[in-house]
Amino acid sequence: MARLDITKKLAVLADAAKYDASCASSGAKPRKEPVKAGGIGSITGEGICHSYAPDGRCISLLKLLLTNHCIYDCLYCVNRVSSDVQRARFTPEEVVQLTLDFYRRNYIEGLFLSSGIIRSPDYTMEQLVRVAQLLREEHGFRGYIHLKTIPDADPNLIEQAGRFADRLSINVELPKASSLEKLAPQKQASTIRKAMGGLRLRLDEAEDERRRSRRAPAFAPAGQSTQMIVGADGERDSDILESSATLYSGYKLKRVYYSAYSPIPGSSQGLPARKPPLMREHRLYQADWLYRYYGFAMDEVLGATDGGMLDLDLDPKLAWALRNRQRFPIDVNTAPREELLRVPGLGVRSVDRIIDIRRLTDLRLDDIAKLTRSAKTLRSFVTALDWTPGASLDGAHLAAAVKRPAEQLSLF
Repeated sequence: MARLDITKKLAVLADAAKYDASCASSGAKPRKEPVKAGGIGSITGEGICHSYAPDGRCISLLKLLLTNHCIYDCLYCVNRVSSDVQRARFTPEEVVQLTLDFYRRNYIEGLFLSSGIIRSPDYTMEQLVRVAQLLREEHGFRGYIHLKTIPDADPNLIEQAGRFADRLSINVELPKASSLEKLAPQKQASTIRKAMGGLRLRLDEAEDERRRSRRAPAFAPAGQSTQMIVGADGERDSDILESSATLYSGYKLKRVYYSAYSPIPGSSQGLPARKPPLMREHRLYQADWLYRYYGFAMDEVLGATDGGMLDLDLDPKLAWALRNRQRFPIDVNTAPREELLRVPGLGVRSVDRIIDIRRLTDLRLDDIAKLTRSAKTLRSFVTALDWTPGASLDGAHLAAAVKRPAEQLSLF
């Protein structure tokens, strides 16, 4: 096999990494250790959120696989051992060189690094840790680093990874253990959950240590995340969301990422021939946000499903509101925050701005419209100083709010 130069490796392994959705970053603080004058890649004190800084700047991450060689044969994975794809492999030093070169050209502000399993889980994890260690200790890199960790790896290697990375993630792969057993027989759900539990305990310990002493070393300060593949098996949206709720409560995850299954050449006949609609993935993210940021119980979110599936034509908040019309309209000038968050068309920032403004003056409908891009929807669910819906919420005037185009991808 002909040796690939670093540019060709980059083309192969950056493309191979596109199937991993969990590369957005949130909750990261500027690195203060290792202490090295003039450290490379420092970010602002406000941190990074969902790949965007608080001032709106997009945080770009170099997203790579260390290698797409893999000893596992997961049926849904394009890089499985039986897959006929072009293979490539970086050395840790090459990843470090690329990261620094891209940063110096102002292309990136951080690194997301994953890998196929080569030789053994421990050997692969050692290579991933070496990349982060070289960046931090040899080059003083203070940018964001997200490492995809391997459940079967030695806990000592996970400990080392947490010393150098801002975030660690372990993929649960699929929402059901039975699906994992069928499609990825070399992986075990119990092993994955045990590794996630161990990581949570270590994160809790690090948090306690930081409370006792500000000089305590950081351990994965941006927490842990995971990813689930959507549409590879016959799971319903309710199965996925119930699994996510368990993961959030049991492992204190910062984020569950949903990645639509993508059919690959030569895949098993037991897998779908078509990928699920992008809107399904988007609806899952919206439902996830209702649970994490909008005060909805998961039972309430699932109550807006039909046969366990989210409506592709309605965002889940609107679907819930239409099923609970007796709770509307809500007075924007007097309602508590938790009620305002349930109004279709109002996001978290809009609600907080409403609460700030109404301390000074009563709000009119036009005032609310200036705070949101969904005024046409929310007018059916609120009252304001100069506005009351003119008919019952069962009326035909809701048609415009209900028939929102399925391709619209804004969050609430």
